[in-house]
Amino acid sequence: MLVCLSLILSLIVLIATSIGAISISLPDILFFDLSEFDQMILLSIRLPRVLLAVVVGAALGISGAAMQGLFRNPLADPGLIGITGGAALAVSCMIVVIGPAYGFLGLYSLGIAAFVGGMITSLVILRMSRLTGVFSVTHMLLAGIAINALTFAGTGFLTFISDDQQLRALTFWTMGSLGGAMWEPVLVCLSIILPSMWFLTKKARELNVLLLGEENAAYIGVDTHKLKRTIILTSALCVGAAVAVSGIIGFIGLVVPHLIRLLFGADHKLLIPASALLGAALLLFADTIARTIVAPSEMPVGVLTSLVGGPFFLWLLIKQNSNGN
Repeated sequence: MLVCLSLILSLIVLIATSIGAISISLPDILFFDLSEFDQMILLSIRLPRVLLAVVVGAALGISGAAMQGLFRNPLADPGLIGITGGAALAVSCMIVVIGPAYGFLGLYSLGIAAFVGGMITSLVILRMSRLTGVFSVTHMLLAGIAINALTFAGTGFLTFISDDQQLRALTFWTMGSLGGAMWEPVLVCLSIILPSMWFLTKKARELNVLLLGEENAAYIGVDTHKLKRTIILTSALCVGAAVAVSGIIGFIGLVVPHLIRLLFGADHKLLIPASALLGAALLLFADTIARTIVAPSEMPVGVLTSLVGGPFFLWLLIKQNSNGN
């Protein structure tokens, strides 16, 4: 199955690099028989965006799989740990409070603010989950709901007081976009996401054991409290880096691992890498449509992923109801 998903992803990569406002034929790309102008388009515009879509999609997919395995809940996603809420509030502050200059780091300030904001809220939620001295999933979920409500209230207030230009920037970022892809932020994102993904993949066996229940997992020798902390922090790091460069893209971390689990089972040794591959393929496919369907304008990719995710969960609800669940 991993081979099939890899082939599908490779095919979508080739298609995504060839189509756009200016099309480049697949044979020319494969044999690198390109004019100087086409080389500039391919190397400076298309490839950074394609690579960013692959990395962000894989990060969201694999983090969603790890979170669902950790909580043994198919409705869990990285938003539970506060990444999206914290990132949205931090970016809103940069756009509305600091203004169009975004401080001395310029446009990079948005990505840095999103990453720092997401990590801070995740650490606060993780700290509140240990108020009794022992990690509690219930406390973490309740803290996540409360913190997310506060951050989105703050974001809503800043949106309310923003002017037209700021409102447009806020709306486009919160809907998710890969339009600002450049090699430097892509490589920085890679340096954070790839080690995080490797670490989550190494935790597949422990997540499989956790499916037996926390008591049984502890009896077998798994330190469940340490596992929860490391999975949550690594997922926060992974998703924080993704959100910093792409904005908020919904449903990938929720739909992809759930779909893989429905089709191929709950073995995390397969589920985690398969979620990364399918997440990358799905986001790249959605982004390719987003930048071509209303050309020369561009649709926020988060709109398309939500269009996929919404009907999927309606179908899931109908399916579970028909099965008597």
